[in-house]
Amino acid sequence: MTDSIVFLNGTFMPQSEAMISPLDRGFLFGDGIYEVIPAYDRKMVGFAPHIRRLQNSLTAIGINLDWSEDKWRQLLSELLRQNSGDSLAIYIQVSRGVSPKRQHGFPDNIEPTLFMMCYAIKPPVNYDDGNHQGLHLVSQQDLRWRQCHIKSTSLLGNVLHYQSSQDHNVDECLLFNEAEQITEASSCNVFVVKNKQIFTPSLDSQLLPGITRAIVLDLLRTHTDYQVLEQNISLQQARSADEIWLTSSTKNIAPAITLDGEKIGSGKIGKTYKEVNSLFNQFKYDY
Repeated sequence: MTDSIVFLNGTFMPQSEAMISPLDRGFLFGDGIYEVIPAYDRKMVGFAPHIRRLQNSLTAIGINLDWSEDKWRQLLSELLRQNSGDSLAIYIQVSRGVSPKRQHGFPDNIEPTLFMMCYAIKPPVNYDDGNHQGLHLVSQQDLRWRQCHIKSTSLLGNVLHYQSSQDHNVDECLLFNEAEQITEASSCNVFVVKNKQIFTPSLDSQLLPGITRAIVLDLLRTHTDYQVLEQNISLQQARSADEIWLTSSTKNIAPAITLDGEKIGSGKIGKTYKEVNSLFNQFKYDY
């Protein structure tokens, strides 16, 4: 198996040669942020909004890495060039860096650790071809930390929710807060369709400002006549929905057909999903 090429602190190198100190705060504290950018046939989806979100996350936790979009694009394009594969995800992780002393407070005068790699992902599933059924969901109270708008590397809560969905033999968890309002899934944003209206939870600290979510909202408002509402969605509203979709950088838009063992709408992939997914595939490289 060919050793993939990664980028670590200014240098491209084989993955087998990349070494990060055990005193790195990303390892000791989860003190860092990350991004995942999908690329198909060497074309990145949502490059600019992904980089803006990365910079917002860095600012939110006080890591200084103020690079231009052009510099990021140059490095990521070179990373893609040095790795093989038609469907790849670019993973970017920035930690606060290596400190000689383990301490909770931010140390002075250390350089961030920057690591980037590519890994193979499946091409987007074509749910319109009749050969793929939609996703099955289970609902759970959201037990993650309350700063989910920061794309932190501290993902244990997300991992536990996702593993719970696997233990229930379904595809994902639909998460709700103490007021039984939908937040998101363990690694996806949520859209709910009811009576030709399309709903998604408003952005706040309970959910990640997903890039695919933002692209879908822009496409809906620019190219369709659907009424689109960003607002609280109750668990009961989700259970009575005509359609539910999950969005993420690697799933694109994925339709769900059951929730807690009950059909969502007709229990089949919905007409609205098919229309919006076609629109997304038409314009996804424009962002």
